[in-house]
Amino acid sequence: MRVGLISDTHGDVAAWRQAISLFESCDLILHAGDHLYHGVFNPILGSYDPKQLAEEMNECPIPMLHARGNCDSDVDQVAIADPIMSPYSICEVDGLKIMLTHGDGTGDAELVEMATGYSLQLLVRGHTHIHGVWNHGSLLVCNPGSPSLPKGDRIPSVGILENGMVSILDLRDGSKLLSLQVPASG
Repeated sequence: MRVGLISDTHGDVAAWRQAISLFESCDLILHAGDHLYHGVFNPILGSYDPKQLAEEMNECPIPMLHARGNCDSDVDQVAIADPIMSPYSICEVDGLKIMLTHGDGTGDAELVEMATGYSLQLLVRGHTHIHGVWNHGSLLVCNPGSPSLPKGDRIPSVGILENGMVSILDLRDGSKLLSLQVPASG
């Protein structure tokens, strides 16, 4: 399976469309929260259109699993057909056990402890808008960054999981920024 990894879309319909163009061959999309609302501390972009983004998410032919972000509300759940209000989603893809969460309000150490306690191999989180992939022993942690409001190096990004490899892609041209293999389970 090929899985798209995304977080922190914040109502940016143009960024969503770019991400979907990179996810065309995906079998599943994991969205780590902050779907529609721009957030009080973020700028309102010219492509901010939460109603249209909700419609496009609802029409997306690729199945999606979601986690609730700190900017997601009950109103967002009314607009999006899939359940988005759980702080965690756990799934298995090609034998890899994955936890999806936004990660706000929970420190990295606590998230890693929770994921390893469930014998998970991949933790996908968002919130920081900074992309990265790193190892914690037998756990790989991925933050796909943000396609709309990137921080850090300011490169808009998403991720792809395929054949046990997690790659972060530059949203602008689809080029690979970094990648790391999910560790083999013990």
